[in-house]
Formats: sequence, C-alpha cells, structure tokens
Amino acid sequence: MVTETSIEFNPYMDRKAFDETKEGVKGLVDAKITQVPRIFHVPQDSLTGKKPSVSDLKIPTIDLDTASREAIVEKVKNAAEKWEFFQVINHGVPLNVLEEIKDGVRRFHEEDPEVKKQYFSRDLVNKNFVYYSNFDLYSSSTSVNWRDTFTCYIAPDPPTPEELPVTCRDAMFEYSKHVMSLGGLLFELLSEALGLKSETLKSKECLKTLLMICHYYPPCPQPDLTLGISKHSDDSFLTILLQDNIGGLQILHQDSWVDVSPFPGALIINIGDFLQLITNDKFVSVEHRVLANRQGPRISVASFFSSSKHHNSTVYGPMKELLSEDNPPKYRDITIKEYTEGYFEKGLDGTSHLLNFMI
Repeated sequence: MVTETSIEFNPYMDRKAFDETKEGVKGLVDAKITQVPRIFHVPQDSLTGKKPSVSDLKIPTIDLDTASREAIVEKVKNAAEKWEFFQVINHGVPLNVLEEIKDGVRRFHEEDPEVKKQYFSRDLVNKNFVYYSNFDLYSSSTSVNWRDTFTCYIAPDPPTPEELPVTCRDAMFEYSKHVMSLGGLLFELLSEALGLKSETLKSKECLKTLLMICHYYPPCPQPDLTLGISKHSDDSFLTILLQDNIGGLQILHQDSWVDVSPFPGALIINIGDFLQLITNDKFVSVEHRVLANRQGPRISVASFFSSSKHHNSTVYGPMKELLSEDNPPKYRDITIKEYTEGYFEKGLDGTSHLLNFMI
C-alpha cells in the first residue's frame, strides 16, 4: 500500500490493496501502524464544520414500562418529531442478551483472520452473512471509514445455523427474536403517534425485513484524521441500535453535533429514510456519524427494519391518511429496490438520497 511519504497516491489502487487483504481495519491495527493511511483521511471541515453541541443537550429517554400507553405514545411522538433519535429503557430485551450479542460481535471480529476470510464478500444481497470493511469502498467519493462490519439478514427468511459463525450464532438468533418483538411495539407506538391505528405501519410491511449490521471500530492512532462512519441517514423504516460504553455516536440536531452518550441497558431508536418518505416529513430521518477513537474496540449492533435484499413490488409514497390540501405529497412514489440501489451506489457521501425523490 502507498505510504504517507510516497510521491504517488492512487486512491483506487490503495483501496483495492486494502480490500484484498480481507483483514479490514483491524488488520492494520494488528500490524501496529502508527499513522492512518491516506485513504482514511477526511477533509478537516467534515470534522469541524459544525459547531459542537452544548454539553447538557441529550436525546430523549423513554421508559416503555412505567407509564400509561397514552403517555408513552405522546413521548414517542415528541421525540420522533423534535429529535428523530431517542433511546428506550425497560424495553423487554434482557441485559444478558444485550451483553452476549456485543460479546459475540467482538468474538467474531477478533477471530483468526483466516477464519474471518471464509465469510469475506462484497455480495451484500445474495448472501445471508457477509464480512467486509466499508460497503461503499469503491463507490464512495469520500474517505474510507475506520470500521469493519458483518451483516446478516434475519427476516423474513432467517439463515440456517450453519450459515453463521459459531462465535456469534446463538447470540444473533436470541437477540434478533427480542428485536423483532420490540420493533413490532415501536411501529405500533409510532402509528398511534401519527394519529393512525396501531397496526398501520406493520400493515405496510415496515416490519417485514430485518437486517443486522454489526460494526467493530478498532482503536485509531490518529482519530482526528478520520471517522468511524461518515455523516449519513439510514435507508430503513426504523433502526434499533445497541452500542457499548466507548461512545462516539453523534446526531446532527439544529445544526450542531450532539453526542449520544452510552446509557447502560438502553437501545437507541432512529427514524429512517423510508419512514420519512411515507410520513411526508412528519417524522424525519436524522443524519448521524461516529467519531474515531483512541479507545476501543467500539462495538455496535444496528438492526434495520426493511432493507434491500427482499425486494417486493410494493410502491411506497406519502401515506394518503396523512395528506391534505395543506399537506400535499412531498415525494414521488418509489419502490424500496429503486431507492436502495441508488443509496448503495452513492455511498455515505453526507447527502440525503431522499432529495432525489422530492416532487
């Protein structure tokens, strides 16, 4: 790979050389590098271009167990409309299940490289379980992010046990069962927050597809030069995120970056692009990013409801129940396939793909 002191710098060839190791960012750290390679360098304005948040600004926390249904719906409504990101506690997922899935993700990423390479692929559609680093490695016009990942489609067609690595197999099956249950409840609460029947969003197949994306962010020797994940919004209806205690997640709120500090036992919920589209901007998909960190590894498990593998012919547009003369549709009708193909081709370049579908 080209070094920092080389005269020539070929971004494509350097990305290709990095990719062909099949060892990801962790391979660089294991090689005890002291400088971040240039393909990971981000323009400094992408790190400092937004003013930092005030220290006491925090995303809403909603207790799903101690209030009345009406009170919970009202809190979800306020959080979804004003923040688009919130976290839930007393959500029904046992603490030992949360710990075991984080441990399982860590075990896989710290497995012998030759074992991990068996799962390495850039085919993120036709395989149920894939390990890679940066899905947009070749398509993104921005820098490479400081993280490794494995993804797994859990629903509607779950993988066989043999398709999953032993290191995380049981943890993934157990955690996903709880996530599907929680997702069902959240879509009911969000439907009611929109003033609709509780089954409305589920009837539109928002709960049909579950994709688990498990990130591993190795410690970074120069965290001021790169990002764990660039600014982006999610191509989902809803995302449930579990993070460990390292920190680094930020959301863009009122033109400021706000830290989403770790909260023991909490799960983070954020609105995705598809929900923004069908609610006609009633709920908005917020942009977020993850900073690189000298500490690590940072572990996160993102569960996306509805993604690109199981396409159907359903056409999605702003829900007629929410439209009026004063609130006409803001987006044209699209299929998930149309949206996600463009999203993946564009990569995480810091712009919203939804802008391409506005009327």
